[in-house]
Amino acid sequence: MLTWLASVAADFPAFNVFRYITFRTGGALITSALIVFMFGPMIINSLRVRQGKGQPIRADGPQTHFKKAGTPTMGGLMIISGIVGSSLLWANLSSVYVWVVLMVTLGFGAIGFYDDYKKVTKQSHLGISGKMRLLLEFLIAGLAATIIMQNGQAPFSSSLTFPFIKDLIINLSIFFIPFAAFVIVGAGNAVNLTDGLDGLAIVPVMIAAASFGVIAYLSGNAVFADYLQIHFTPGTGELAVVLGAVIGAGLGFLWFNAPPAAIFMGDTGSLALGGLIGTVAVAAKHEIVLAIIGGLFVMEALSVIIQVAVFKMTGKRVFLMAPIHHHFEKMGWTESQIVIRFWIIAVILALIGLSTLKLR
Repeated sequence: MLTWLASVAADFPAFNVFRYITFRTGGALITSALIVFMFGPMIINSLRVRQGKGQPIRADGPQTHFKKAGTPTMGGLMIISGIVGSSLLWANLSSVYVWVVLMVTLGFGAIGFYDDYKKVTKQSHLGISGKMRLLLEFLIAGLAATIIMQNGQAPFSSSLTFPFIKDLIINLSIFFIPFAAFVIVGAGNAVNLTDGLDGLAIVPVMIAAASFGVIAYLSGNAVFADYLQIHFTPGTGELAVVLGAVIGAGLGFLWFNAPPAAIFMGDTGSLALGGLIGTVAVAAKHEIVLAIIGGLFVMEALSVIIQVAVFKMTGKRVFLMAPIHHHFEKMGWTESQIVIRFWIIAVILALIGLSTLKLR
């Protein structure tokens, strides 16, 4: 919205800074953080009153979790408010990619909100049925994938690129839509599975957002893309502004989510954030790099898949409990040990993912 100020830069030269994505990304970060800081306490108090007993605690979970009973959930409302409000203010709203990413964020957030609502009202960890939830997610992700493909440059817009190998491009044609939808849905649910300890999910999400902010900015800039020999994707640079808003909202939320958490983000936040990151990866043509930068989320999701598959086939469990962060809790690791060590893993994976920009 504020980009219109650049149009009067001839009369007011100071307004020329609004042309620059880097400046607006910083503005979006600060604004989203302020939104969460300002309205966070009010939202937390409102949710605490409305939810009563707060997020239900799994009976088969680690014993240390029972002390968290009564903590309200749906904190994702704070995060989404910061992201959407700040993005609408600082991003160039003529960019279709901005609208697609916000659509997925709000759509996945709505699904997560309804899931959280059912859990809180029924005081059960079971929310929407898995099939219905996946169906809704794939409908939203499929629409987003279609819009991204149609607004890109054919045939590159429907192609899959590979890190480290510049010239390896596979045109998926119409099959790009289900592939991209799978990436977006997979990212949303992987972040959702990671959200199980105070601060565990939000910091890796911010790390991934910062990494893809760099990728989106460089991929959307013809000069930098040519220098780094990465594929130029016009228009995606504007997504750096949205990702700046993610980082700011994440910092604001972490203030309240730091142990002992005053609020949980719930499915409302984790699904929305995962879907957002997945959509950016699809738009910037770095879907495979997402698996590297978001490797922590992949590890969490795989631990659940492996646990369920092996148990169905053999009746035995590979992990003491899945997702894998609960396995380490059962082993005796403290919550802070798990969270900080997983943050370290997220940083290392992000650096590996960013290295793909130059190693071509």
